Amino acid sequence: MFTLSEDQQALVEAARAAAEAELASTVKADDEAELFRKDLFHKLGAAGLCGVQTAERWGGLGLGYVEYALVIEEIAKVAPAYAVSVAVSGLPQVILAKFGDDAQRERWMPGLAAGELLGAFALSEPGSGSDAGSLRTTATRDGDTYRLNGTKFWITHGGYADIYVVMARTGGPGPKGISAFLVAGDTPGLSFGKKEEKMGLRASPTVEMILEDAIVPASNRLGPEGNGFSVAMSALDSGRITIAATALGISQSAMDCAGRYAVTRKQFDQAIIDFQGVGFMLADMAVRIEQARLVTHKAAWLKDQDLPFNHVAAMAKCAATDCAMAVTTDAVQVLGGYGYTREYPLERLMRDAKVMQIVEGTNQVQRVVIARHLKRGWE
Repeated sequence: MFTLSEDQQALVEAARAAAEAELASTVKADDEAELFRKDLFHKLGAAGLCGVQTAERWGGLGLGYVEYALVIEEIAKVAPAYAVSVAVSGLPQVILAKFGDDAQRERWMPGLAAGELLGAFALSEPGSGSDAGSLRTTATRDGDTYRLNGTKFWITHGGYADIYVVMARTGGPGPKGISAFLVAGDTPGLSFGKKEEKMGLRASPTVEMILEDAIVPASNRLGPEGNGFSVAMSALDSGRITIAATALGISQSAMDCAGRYAVTRKQFDQAIIDFQGVGFMLADMAVRIEQARLVTHKAAWLKDQDLPFNHVAAMAKCAATDCAMAVTTDAVQVLGGYGYTREYPLERLMRDAKVMQIVEGTNQVQRVVIARHLKRGWE
């Protein structure tokens, strides 16, 4: 995809305008205060940005992942923490669309797509990160309900979300013993512990989830027992596209900030962009961003065409998040001492960029996915 259609361009402009209007004025203060404003998320929903990929039947715009990635990137240029919120709240919609039944969709999807409800995804545990199949949270059948017990870590929107997709063990060890459940935010037995004090994305809450005999209706199970690992992996494959898009927004914002500075800052009677040491850094940023954007859009396009895309999503996630870390680091360097201060957004963008290489599967795990795909082609 080399040019945007008129409709796509209009969507990008609408997303940019909404992000600037609703988020720009509070980004710095909210980062410093580690404050998440749920009302701002609702405003993004009111602007139509929380259900881009969800079918119109369920309250969304009925567009594709290409459009979804475009919207996420625009939000991330202004406020990466809220781009992550839109992406994470989108995961239950993606899961419900593929694995839910009509009753579950009717109950949750319209509110999620409208941004009236906030969604979350609960897979990781204290001893289960990259090895997701070893999770220990249990779901024990008791008539028409399940009793959930365990602890989840790294839960974005923990304590704020209205609905959580929770992975729990209903069977034996390994991936085949895992099932997926919809757990409402007001479920008795569901509570939240430690809020993480993070390097970046400080306006995005990351909280410990505690399940102590949390009673969940059996009708809230997503698909058959033992299907939870497939639910989780499908969601993560899709989520890697939105993380890549978020990283692109961070990269573009950082490059634009560095570029504007470089054309106005003068040393030795000329703009510093005219020194090759600076100009080449900016040129390299542009190359990296363009490469990452192309593979991200390819992954989104493949998903929209219902073609195999998980290895390309892994490539996009690696390319875009490594790009974000490199670009933000160099952008700080372009501004020198100013880049290291909070007067400019670059130190925040650099902190936000780092976690992009970790979430939705570390970049080391992504390289395992890519290598396995390559191996199959060569065997």
